[in-house]
Amino acid sequence: MNEMVNWLNGYVWSPVLVYMFLGLGLLYTILTRFVQVRFLKDMIKLTFEGQGSKAGVSSFQALTMSLGSRVGTGNIAGVATAIALGGPGAVFWMWVAAFLGSATSFIEITLTQVYKSKINGEYRGGTPYFIEKGLNLKWFAVVSAIITLLVMGCLWPGVQANTIALSVNNAFGISPIITGSVVVILLGAIIFGGIKRIAKTAQIIVPFMAIGYLAVCLILLLMNISQIPAVLSLIFSSAFSLNSTFGGLIGSAIAWGVQRGVYSNGAGIGSETFESGATEVSHPAKQGLVQAFSVYIDTLLICSATAFMILITGMYDVKPDGMDPVTNNLGNVEPSLYTQLAVESVLPNFGAAFLAFALCFFCFTTLVSYYYKAETNLAFLKLNHSWVFHALRVLLMATVFYGSVKTAGTIWAMGDLGMGAMAWVNLTAIFFLTKTAVKVLKDYETQKKAGLDPVFNPTKLGIKGADFWENEYEETNPPIQQKNNTISL
Repeated sequence: MNEMVNWLNGYVWSPVLVYMFLGLGLLYTILTRFVQVRFLKDMIKLTFEGQGSKAGVSSFQALTMSLGSRVGTGNIAGVATAIALGGPGAVFWMWVAAFLGSATSFIEITLTQVYKSKINGEYRGGTPYFIEKGLNLKWFAVVSAIITLLVMGCLWPGVQANTIALSVNNAFGISPIITGSVVVILLGAIIFGGIKRIAKTAQIIVPFMAIGYLAVCLILLLMNISQIPAVLSLIFSSAFSLNSTFGGLIGSAIAWGVQRGVYSNGAGIGSETFESGATEVSHPAKQGLVQAFSVYIDTLLICSATAFMILITGMYDVKPDGMDPVTNNLGNVEPSLYTQLAVESVLPNFGAAFLAFALCFFCFTTLVSYYYKAETNLAFLKLNHSWVFHALRVLLMATVFYGSVKTAGTIWAMGDLGMGAMAWVNLTAIFFLTKTAVKVLKDYETQKKAGLDPVFNPTKLGIKGADFWENEYEETNPPIQQKNNTISL
């Protein structure tokens, strides 16, 4: 099983896909004239504007739901894995992927909003929706929905569950079987409550857990502040093959830095489009900017904090695939545990337990978000039957238990396979819809310069397929009826 998954990953995650992420990110940065820099003020402001409705959630709720799926394994175990397989230089390429990926995220989220739908009284959107409406390729949209459904229901949940089980076992010695059972029970209580409960859960948990984690990171970094310049030097020298120890790993550093970076922030994969499709906004670019900002929060802030903790404490090894280990200081320790060991080395009798609790919160909200994404794809496939949703919930919980008790290598390989498959579909789709997204951004800018609160009218822009917005604009801006002034003689 593991050999077959690794073989498939060799094709899916070829260098072509890695450079597609970087190349398209650079293209969108240029076409939008550095949207991720020019609109930073708008990104922050829009995050806290607007309210939810019966049909959709607020921008802040969508952000926390998205961060709930982004902030987790990718920020802790993912960063550690990138360092283990690509060396410290992988951190630099994670930063590059995040900066360019912020522009990519703006494009895909804006398209999500443009082509969203209202189904059974709730907003729905995502990659399959904008493929069908924007590209008029129903078969391709169905392929996208099926792949995403399999990834969210079968492949990615195991990664989160495995990380929880490993951390709890390392901190408290609790069997993965017991941990997996508890997570399954708690997950079931949430996902049977629907999108509103998911949004409320994320809104409460995500800010709390992120602030707590960053506070511990800050304490650790302040205790070792004199070493930060040396760590920065190590990251940059390793990224460009200038370091004597990690100099020969530039290929692995780029590949794993980009791969783990996009796994963490989701930019370009299409995994973060679904929450954004549920948002109540007056213009698609607004939510595009909010989600572009979330990439910064995820990678440039939280991932960087994790990387610095690991590198400052020296709690890592570098063992690239297909090569002899470059370092082997920790022995046969799973990379998923590097962050836990780093905090424990500075804060003994606290670090391991704290990281175990943090990972439980991080990964649990991620699991909840996976269910919502899978449910959205079921809605797209018109499988809106209660027994289908119940079957999905049972499948997700079974996958969570399976992931808890399997080895980390197998589970991560399956997760990478799913991520790569989604990325090929999503990047292809947004590339062919680039013109539409850029047109929407220009419309947003024009209205802002005129002192208006931007309102989207697809008919005015010549955008077809945005039926939700056409109806919305007509309802809120009814045509003025001309009076009949004809005089009868």
